[in-house]
Amino acid sequence: MIPALAFQNLTLGYDRHPAVHHLQAEIAEGSLTAIVGPNGAGKSTLLKGVIGTLAPLEGRVSFGPLSREDIAYLPQQSDIDRSFPLSVVDLVAMGLWHEIGPFGRLKARHRDRVAKAISAVGLTGFDARPIGSLSGGQMQRALFARLLLQDARLVLLDEPFTAIDMRTMADLIGVVRRWHGEGRTVLAVLHDIETVRAHFPQTLMLARELVAHGPTAQVLTAENQFRARQMCEACAGPPHVCGRSAA
Repeated sequence: MIPALAFQNLTLGYDRHPAVHHLQAEIAEGSLTAIVGPNGAGKSTLLKGVIGTLAPLEGRVSFGPLSREDIAYLPQQSDIDRSFPLSVVDLVAMGLWHEIGPFGRLKARHRDRVAKAISAVGLTGFDARPIGSLSGGQMQRALFARLLLQDARLVLLDEPFTAIDMRTMADLIGVVRRWHGEGRTVLAVLHDIETVRAHFPQTLMLARELVAHGPTAQVLTAENQFRARQMCEACAGPPHVCGRSAA
């Protein structure tokens, strides 16, 4: 089977200081994969390499039958400017930009789809709320609704369950499992190991370099986790030694 995504001797970094080193791995089409590792392991950096905002220092990312147009990407909430005057409807409707363009007008059928996406994540009645007034969990629900409208075959999530309540987390995991059931490929950067064990069949463990990749039970061993911590601690020196820290 052709993989949805392949990392071929991939090295990524900042100011030519590597943060991900010579990564060689394949992500199967339709798989549900967690990306784990200590702080500074290069997890978020890897997603930026996939979406193309960070060019490889060496090697490449290949997409098999997919392309970057097939990607929906959810950054960390801390990377989103919530002071921008947008309503929930405005934010969610951005998921339709690939259909209507940045200046296109929403037609009745588009508004119906936006309303259904908002309902699917449990935000009915919040349509006119400014995003700056939302709680962390409500904001994450709105961002997931935007992803639903993108209808992408490859979904990248960067710490999607951080700083949200347990009910919101359960609802959003339900959305992720729905994507998986539809045959979409999902990669999520996660910190909570128990969430990974419970819901993600595949895991890729990073510590600037690949530690392990495969079925979650085989990857999340105590030995692999200890090795990952050691590898990141060894790279905690000056930037010219191991590159600057990258989540």
